[in-house]
Amino acid sequence: MRRLPFSPWHLLLMPLALLFALPLVQMVLTAFMPDGDINRFPPRFIPTRLQLDGFIGLFTQSQALRWLANTVIVAAIAVLAQLVLCSMAGYGFARLKFFGRTAGFLMILATIMIPTQLLMIPTYVMFSRLGLIDTLAAAFVPWLASAFGIFLMRQFFLSLPAELEDAARIDGCSTFGVFWRVVLPLARPALATLTVFTLLGSWNDLIWPLVAISDESLYTIQLGLANFQGTRHTQWSLLMAGNVVATLPLIIAFVLAQRQFVATMTFSGLKG
Repeated sequence: MRRLPFSPWHLLLMPLALLFALPLVQMVLTAFMPDGDINRFPPRFIPTRLQLDGFIGLFTQSQALRWLANTVIVAAIAVLAQLVLCSMAGYGFARLKFFGRTAGFLMILATIMIPTQLLMIPTYVMFSRLGLIDTLAAAFVPWLASAFGIFLMRQFFLSLPAELEDAARIDGCSTFGVFWRVVLPLARPALATLTVFTLLGSWNDLIWPLVAISDESLYTIQLGLANFQGTRHTQWSLLMAGNVVATLPLIIAFVLAQRQFVATMTFSGLKG
């Protein structure tokens, strides 16, 4: 029997991939559809003609560029803060010995099990007293660090051989020098994965900005797109065009970090 030029698993994975890609393809096609095709019943999958009215309306009838800029600011601050704070906290829990290390780590890890909805009221009260409500800071401050990011970095640092750090200390490197010059360059796969997860979470966050921000000029892209949906009418062409604009940066980010993402799943003990 002649061997296949690819793994037999691809015969199963390829149809599944096409099935999961179908909503994305439908979203892109709907963004270029005329309103007549969108509102037709039964709905059409292939448009009768392609047009850019949805994208033109998105940028002329709303502050989409401002929303996109706000989202980029929030996501950039969130990613940078998580890379710095979570990597330092993860290294401390993985390598440094101090009283209450295990208990502290377990307490941080336990916060993952708390539903976000339960934290909204106390978080809103705290942010209101700090004067952060209805500011862009209200969108990115909750993303400055996360229990998952600390857990991910700690698991990766534990997989690294301690002999590398001991050799650096023998050469006279300080604890921070070992972290900065030896450990952190080896943690690029974990940092790339943390970047992807933080980017996805902060970029797609809707519920908390919906509660904390009411100024339309401070909307993120997801919060702005939610305004295109109403009880009696939904602007589907604008909504789908906005979804294409909002999704494209995430797809590019995942494609660029795909190899590092897979490598981290192998080394951090998260696969399966």
